[in-house]
Amino acid sequence: MKKSTAITEIDLSNAPRIYDKVNYADEELLFADNITTIPNLAKVFRVNFFAFVFCLKGELSLNLNGTRHALQRNDGLFVDTNTIVDDWQHTTDFRCVICAFNSDVAFSFINRSLFDAIMQIKRQPVVHFSQDEITLMVKYYELAKFKIDHPELNFGRETMIGVLRGYIYDILSNMSHHLDLERDNMLRQGDKLYRRFMLMLADGQQQGRSVKAYADALCVSPKYLTSICHQHAGKTASQLIAQSMVGHIKQLLLYSDMTIKEIAAHMGFDNLSFFGKYVRKHLGVSPNNYRRLNGYGK
Repeated sequence: MKKSTAITEIDLSNAPRIYDKVNYADEELLFADNITTIPNLAKVFRVNFFAFVFCLKGELSLNLNGTRHALQRNDGLFVDTNTIVDDWQHTTDFRCVICAFNSDVAFSFINRSLFDAIMQIKRQPVVHFSQDEITLMVKYYELAKFKIDHPELNFGRETMIGVLRGYIYDILSNMSHHLDLERDNMLRQGDKLYRRFMLMLADGQQQGRSVKAYADALCVSPKYLTSICHQHAGKTASQLIAQSMVGHIKQLLLYSDMTIKEIAAHMGFDNLSFFGKYVRKHLGVSPNNYRRLNGYGK
């Protein structure tokens, strides 16, 4: 019988089933600090989220998209979404902390400087931090974990997103500080197109929901835009547009006082009924029920 060569896909919703010792995981965030043994992890897998790994002790080596990387004490590693990981090896004394988040969270606060930093760091994903820098990263992690462990002191999910926002800003700022790269000169033409497209999505510059509308705004063909997106993110342009739309809709439903009708108009939906169908398709419930089920207004 021929063995399956399918690569295991890991996202934030199935990560706890694969490894049950994470400190916290939901569909948007994950925090972990004990990965010395991962008994159920496949030899080759693809991660569908962003992650930062900070080595506190020992050593770790692994392949990311076929390139070997090694971490030692006080090193930080950035793992991009759609990354294939294999040949994961570590010393017995290896200790780390991990912060992971999905693309919806990224869309909620990414800006031009953060995106440029990510484009740099993708090329040099391992950075050696000073002791003070690594201490700051761990303190952020401990704060997030404390808020999770003490829900009575956690006044709304937006406060956790605020902690995460500060965490990511400081991580990328500190990592970029150690990289001697010229941002624009390091970007190839395809990189620049992808950057412009993603920033249009992140900035809420809605061009409708069609790939053609965005491609026309970028002066390229829909086929070429989709090809570039697939190279960088492993997703089509249409999938990224939908992901951006859903991310913005979720933020507005949970953290704004706009009515459903106002949100629909803001996101470019002329028909309230169509907006409701779009939300049910992507979130599984109506806009009003999504607000109710996620504690809006409490």
